Formats: sequence, structure tokens, C-alpha cells
Amino acid sequence: MNTTALPDVDAAASMLQGAIGQINFARDYTQQLLAATPKELWFEMPNELPTHIGWQVGHIAVSQYGLLMFRIRGREPEDLEIVSGNFRKAYSRQTVPKADTSAQPTADELLERLNQIHKRAMTELSKVDPAVLLEPVDMPYAAYPTKLGAILFCPLHEHIHAGQIGLLRRALGLASVR
Repeated sequence: MNTTALPDVDAAASMLQGAIGQINFARDYTQQLLAATPKELWFEMPNELPTHIGWQVGHIAVSQYGLLMFRIRGREPEDLEIVSGNFRKAYSRQTVPKADTSAQPTADELLERLNQIHKRAMTELSKVDPAVLLEPVDMPYAAYPTKLGAILFCPLHEHIHAGQIGLLRRALGLASVR
């Protein structure tokens, strides 16, 4: 049971601005990690680790769509252009990363999708009515069981997966980025 008191609309609007800053900070770090990783290594599963960088990138993209767009305003017809059902099924929670590259997008395609979703999500957040932020949602969320809580969870989630990308990079023999 969540006993955290909900903020009022003005506080939620202020928190949204802070969350946007955190989302951009998390994305900048993820982009630094990816830029320092040769794309030919994105689908390697080193030392029997059960994941690869390509899956992490696809998962961050699907999750950002879910947390910042779908949960906030529902599914729009144009969403299928960047987040098809097959893409969601390949990279959603509890999916299994596959080393076989023949049935998945290339590193360039994954990076493009990640960037498209981020750009659209940031546009959506810039237009959101602060009153909407207090509407309830189911897990996952952080702090509040509301749309604001889903937004607050987004940078935390991305940092978790940036950490996994960092671990994969080290397992691939690459130097630390930070």
C-alpha cells in the first residue's frame, strides 16, 4: 500500500519539469555509452551474460514509449510507425534477448527508434496538462501510483539499463566511459 501523499497540481507540474531534466540526463548518459561501443558488438553476449546491448536499447525504447506516451495519453495510430506490436513483443519486460541478428533490427535501426521515441516523448511531455499527471496508473511507477509516478520512474529505469550496458561493455573488454 502506498502511503505517500499525492502532490497538488502545481507541485506535480514542477516535479514534471525536474523529471524531464532527469530523463534527458539519463538519455545523455545512455548515448555516451552507445557512442563509445562499436555497433558490431551490440549483439554479443559475453561471458554467457543473458543479454546484449541491442536488447537493452530496444527495451529502453519500448519502456520509454510505455511510460511517457502510452500511459500518459494512450495509444495513437501514428505510434505504430515507431512501436509496432512486433517491436514491443521483442523488447518488452520478460522477453528473452537473442544473439541471432537475422530476426531483429540492426544497431542503427535500434538507435534510430530509440531517438525517435525520445523525441516524440519529450514533445508529448512538453504539452501535457498538469492535472492529467495525478490520474492513477498501475505499476511500474515511482513514488506515486499516478501518471506522474510513471514519468518519475522513466529515468530510474533507463539508468538501470545504462548500468547493464556499462557492464556489457566491460565484459566485452571495453574501457569504462565514466
